[in-house]
Amino acid sequence: MARKTPHKPLVWLPACHRNLDLSDPGGYSVLGDRYAAAVTALGLQPVLFPMAEAEDVPCLLPLVDGVLLTGSPSNVEATHFGATALATDLLDPRRDKLTMRLVREALVGGVPLFGVCRGLQEMNVALGGSLYQVVHGEAGMLDHREPESEDLAVQFAEAHDVLLEAGSAFAQWAGGTRARVNSLHGQGIKRLGEGLIAEARAPDGLVEGVRVAGAQGFAYGVQWHPEWHHEQHPFYERTLQAFASACREARRVKDAEPEGRSAPG
Repeated sequence: MARKTPHKPLVWLPACHRNLDLSDPGGYSVLGDRYAAAVTALGLQPVLFPMAEAEDVPCLLPLVDGVLLTGSPSNVEATHFGATALATDLLDPRRDKLTMRLVREALVGGVPLFGVCRGLQEMNVALGGSLYQVVHGEAGMLDHREPESEDLAVQFAEAHDVLLEAGSAFAQWAGGTRARVNSLHGQGIKRLGEGLIAEARAPDGLVEGVRVAGAQGFAYGVQWHPEWHHEQHPFYERTLQAFASACREARRVKDAEPEGRSAPG
């Protein structure tokens, strides 16, 4: 019997949902190209399940070799952590419902998991944590939002340091215990979710990088955006390469599994 042809590791990037056309109330499923481009540059294949719902996760998750929870203009709805949504919040309840289960199932199954910006916040809330809804409104906190500029290079420029735990994977990727990162968020981690270990903090103490204690596989989240021109930033690049290596290993293990035997005729 011919061996199955290996393929690139598949990485699930959850869709966001927008009403981009007021004449079409059905809305659109969207994904920022920079996330898909970064995954592709790493030698992985981004995949999208546009209409996936929480109950579909057990069937779809075994098809992929990693999950990358992307950033988004929308906020995680505050009702998920016992608060009230603000009138100014841009919300995406379909994504919330999906990712709350996706985080937990990926961890149970040992599927490599990486959360970026909103994705970090989704990991935290899915594991029982809470968020500051307006970080810059908290006493002693920095304004972590991007500059009001139409120039993306300005918005994604390095904005502040993060302090990294000595001996952590973050410190290894950065080559030290301090690194410069970009900053484009209004919400942030308030109470850590169960099992999350803070390993990167902003100068004001805000948690900006976590790992999941005891995870079977790669399970990290960051508040910054390492996908942005990652090839020009060694810290970003090494972080993403670590995720890619975990996805390739997950794919290798699947490809090494013996083919199921056919039922006797």
